[in-house]
Amino acid sequence: MERKFNKQPKLHIKTGDTVKVLSGDDKGKTGKVLSVNLEKRRAIVEGLNMVTKHVKPTASNPQGGIEKREASIHVSNLMLVDPKTGEATRIGRKLGEKGKLVRYSKKTGEVING
Repeated sequence: MERKFNKQPKLHIKTGDTVKVLSGDDKGKTGKVLSVNLEKRRAIVEGLNMVTKHVKPTASNPQGGIEKREASIHVSNLMLVDPKTGEATRIGRKLGEKGKLVRYSKKTGEVING
């Protein structure tokens, strides 16, 4: 959905949401969103899409070595998990009580806080 003034994309997931992976090596797994990159439309999900990263020795880490960390996943491969039912659901937006846009579950119709 292209926005008129701000030009930043409005995504169906936010930081702190629980999401389910729809495709890729981690298909079917769920996790919590740690961060979202709006420009690239990618999100980092806790414990999913792990990659090995070679780390140079630094003053704080004189040993260096190989560490595992989460890589980003495109948001089109993620689906929000409804906090009430625990099932993956599509998201819609509608005007709430205070005139602000709120997200709601297409499956149950309930408003999703966050």
